[in-house]
Amino acid sequence: MRPTYPDEVLVGGRPRRGAGETLVTRDPATGAELARLHAASPADVDDAVRAGAAAAADPAWRDLLPHERARLLVRVADLIAERAEELAALQTADTGKSINETRALVASAQGTFRYVAAALETMEGALTPPRGPYLTMSVHEPIGVVGAITPWNSPIASDAQKAAPALAAGNAVLLKPAEQAPLVSLAFGRLLVDAGLPPGLVSVLPGPGAVTGAAIVRHPGVGKVSFTGGTATGRAIGAVAADKIMPVSLELGGKSPTIVFPDADREQTLAGLMFGIFSSSGQSCVAGSRVFVHASVYDEVLDELVARTRELRVGPGTDPATQVAPLVTHEHRDRVAAMVERAVRDGARLRCGGRVPDGPRYERGAYYLPTILDGVANDAAICQEEVFGPVLVALPFTDEDDLVAQADATVYGLACGIWTRDYRTAWRVARRVQAGTVWINTYKQFSISTPFGGVKESGLGREKGRDGILAYTRQKSVYWGLDEAPLPWANA
Repeated sequence: MRPTYPDEVLVGGRPRRGAGETLVTRDPATGAELARLHAASPADVDDAVRAGAAAAADPAWRDLLPHERARLLVRVADLIAERAEELAALQTADTGKSINETRALVASAQGTFRYVAAALETMEGALTPPRGPYLTMSVHEPIGVVGAITPWNSPIASDAQKAAPALAAGNAVLLKPAEQAPLVSLAFGRLLVDAGLPPGLVSVLPGPGAVTGAAIVRHPGVGKVSFTGGTATGRAIGAVAADKIMPVSLELGGKSPTIVFPDADREQTLAGLMFGIFSSSGQSCVAGSRVFVHASVYDEVLDELVARTRELRVGPGTDPATQVAPLVTHEHRDRVAAMVERAVRDGARLRCGGRVPDGPRYERGAYYLPTILDGVANDAAICQEEVFGPVLVALPFTDEDDLVAQADATVYGLACGIWTRDYRTAWRVARRVQAGTVWINTYKQFSISTPFGGVKESGLGREKGRDGILAYTRQKSVYWGLDEAPLPWANA
């Protein structure tokens, strides 16, 4: 029996046919059509904003005490746990990701709601030191309606990372998933309603960024936008936000360096390098896509890395043995291939991969072999532009100052990896490199309790951690007069 997939948008918690263009989602492993749905139009967005504003202002939600909102968030986490396998399978079908990875992403979403619920239970305002005959306080209040625009490479985890703190803060959420992979986000929206959240608080509005996303960002009733995606789009959102004087959180692209010192544990390093770039088929903003290896060990590290990369198991996401799954669409696969071909034409040396795998198993899917290049300078396009695919560029280094300069010589500053046994070297380089996250002797490990974000063109603001809730609030100061005498000015 063919599975059924969500095919309606969610406006104010209610499914309906979107008024926008038709979206067709396909299985990246086979190219087969999964579902057709109509995108959310600007009119749908307007209805969602109105529903969200009414729900956020309703005393039934507005006056809930923090522990009561936290109870609802825990219920969401429980439902995610109950439907975990269904959600993982849906995300694998829609994005092509391996089932092992999508199970981990669903578990991450569940953990996010549990953490945020616990953090909400313990959030405090502040009594500030008075400077006169009054009591002074600082409190945080919800913004109202917020837009959450998420990418296709980790939908449900990204959805939860934005929705959980926004709801915890008392807001309504307009979630816009990527048009390439909206299905698990639509299922997630229905789950939020099933958990008992007031329906008007939740809208899921898939559609093209230039239409649906722009309508959310520009709508005067949207008080904040949190966006994860490409830098060009983030810059456009920032321009609109500046015009509206609206706060934004922007988690954007990366070209993250990983650094291998001569004393690094070889087995840990090789496993970490492969995981850092080839897991998620390289479709990760923090992918370790540039590796700088000390010249004294460059050849032996690279030779072993190439040999092991050739043994990685490429296959459909539904196969638990798969390590490198197909890319999200054939169009994206072709873009990645074109970037590699251009690099080779410009003089890069292809050490492995660089093509679509052979065989009938792969002929209809959006597959691309894990690829390693070297023989280029750090200013080459392949070292500066985000590929968002399973493509690694290797470069040797000898001098630490030059290494740091090269690591920082991109417009990005999202993440960095360091491999060394010397804690002094690790600490020194970690503090020098311009990056929002640095991993030492590990890579791509995340915690909802630890803030995440980038510097330079990799983003603005931070998500996660206790302060992740406050990012969806407005701060207000309250002065409470204690002096029984009138203000002296009036009687002067």
